[in-house]
Amino acid sequence: MSLSEPAVPKPADLLATMPFAARLGIELQEATAERTVGSLAWSPDVCTAGGAVHGGALMALADSVGAVCAYLNLPEGAAGTSTVESKTNFLRAVTAGLVRATARPLHLGGTLLVVQTDLRDDRDRLVGQTTQTQIVLRRNPA
Repeated sequence: MSLSEPAVPKPADLLATMPFAARLGIELQEATAERTVGSLAWSPDVCTAGGAVHGGALMALADSVGAVCAYLNLPEGAAGTSTVESKTNFLRAVTAGLVRATARPLHLGGTLLVVQTDLRDDRDRLVGQTTQTQIVLRRNPA
């Protein structure tokens, strides 16, 4: 890496900025502008009464991993990003194991970023898909 290139944040450092994600047990395995990967292990704490991972926990996983992907794609001069819209299709229940989220950018604009996140179970079956729109936050001029 040259002296002019910015340091690439480590996945653990990025996760530390999201206390709710850490509280749920979400972990980040990979974080690049092209692809961000995170996971959530099945546990009774994140389940519905029927023993399936709660849809809200799956959406939090997708939103968190997608937000990191969006953050890593912010245009120059941006102060941050925030989710303004999120849509999830649930395809099957997760009753054991690990859910892996893989986020990729679909659109990288100056005002809006769109990220798609696939949720897969231990058997690599698609269990859900989320498309979220993130707004680019700008610093207020002094």
